[in-house]
Amino acid sequence: MTKRSIIIGATDGPPPDIVIVATGMLHSAAGGPEKSLRELDGDRLTDAFAINVISSALVAKHFLPLFARGKRCVFAALSARVGSISDNRIGGWYGYRAAKAALNMTIRNLAIELGRTHKQAICVGLHPGTVDSALSEPFQKNVAPERLFTPDYAVTRMLSVLDQLTPADSGKCFAWDGAEIQP
Repeated sequence: MTKRSIIIGATDGPPPDIVIVATGMLHSAAGGPEKSLRELDGDRLTDAFAINVISSALVAKHFLPLFARGKRCVFAALSARVGSISDNRIGGWYGYRAAKAALNMTIRNLAIELGRTHKQAICVGLHPGTVDSALSEPFQKNVAPERLFTPDYAVTRMLSVLDQLTPADSGKCFAWDGAEIQP
């Protein structure tokens, strides 16, 4: 694995060649995820979109213009398999699912726009799997032990996936194992 670093706020030096937005919120002190229609709440939906979509879009707005043209550059944002509209078989988790689906569309839009001027750039969503974290903790009882990943493992796998991608993959969403997640 290649060692990488990005210094936020740097005014000199080379432009970044990789930007990863690692934000996400499934539940908060206010509640969630919404398991049924009757649990929908405007403030919680707004929070889900602010954290899961808008933050990534705004990071992209400020960092994508810094990418060097003619050079492989990568923008990735943490998405989730539950953001796949075609893969949704059980419903629920309204705000999180809708926000991650919106993030996936935002990534697609960013990839199209970025690809017009940066032919070697890659813009993707990444699904880390179920990571042993505060986000997944309330839902881990249904996860097989071999499918519950440490943060280090998830990061290593996602970086490995990023290393294998080409500009033809831009605009897509990939899981920790390299599998493409359908929209």
